Amino acid sequence: MEEKIMGGSPHYFIAILLPEELQEYFSIWQSVLREKLPYKQWYNKRDFHITLKFLGAVDNDKLQELDKKLQGIKMLNAFHVNVGSIGTFGNPKTPRVLWSGVEKTDTLSQLAQIVEEYAVQLGFSKENRAYTPHITLAKKWAGNQVTRYDEILSEMKNKYTTKEKMLVHEVILFQIHPNREQKYEIIRRYPLR
Repeated sequence: MEEKIMGGSPHYFIAILLPEELQEYFSIWQSVLREKLPYKQWYNKRDFHITLKFLGAVDNDKLQELDKKLQGIKMLNAFHVNVGSIGTFGNPKTPRVLWSGVEKTDTLSQLAQIVEEYAVQLGFSKENRAYTPHITLAKKWAGNQVTRYDEILSEMKNKYTTKEKMLVHEVILFQIHPNREQKYEIIRRYPLR
């Protein structure tokens, strides 16, 4: 069966992929959280990432221009960030996204800003929200209004506070495949020095 592509052209984003040991680490968190929290979509561990810029639909010509721009990332040095803890986006009683936190260092913010500038120079929409780095674990709330999930969420946020150090040594251009189990395909890697 042919895969449907959202809106015609394939969709892409630019992100930092978690290393395998952290994919496994957060997958263990997910297995416990899945038993307590009602989300429709739990991310495949191989899809865990820190988004730098969502691009949406991109044609081949613009993709080639973007590829040339992203080559400039090699001038930046690799760096470390701490990842861990639990947080949510949306209504505290029925949050639409469950995530693990990412330390917002100056270096990470600078990298996100550079990627944003490259994208805007090529005509992509400018992001107006403040950059909030995170690793999405689950999304699409499916709970009922009767159960007190806010108490469960509070308990989980207090329990999962451990932070792990992660080396950021490359940026990746991903293509989205919405109908696959592992939804994000690596298109190109851009190493930091």
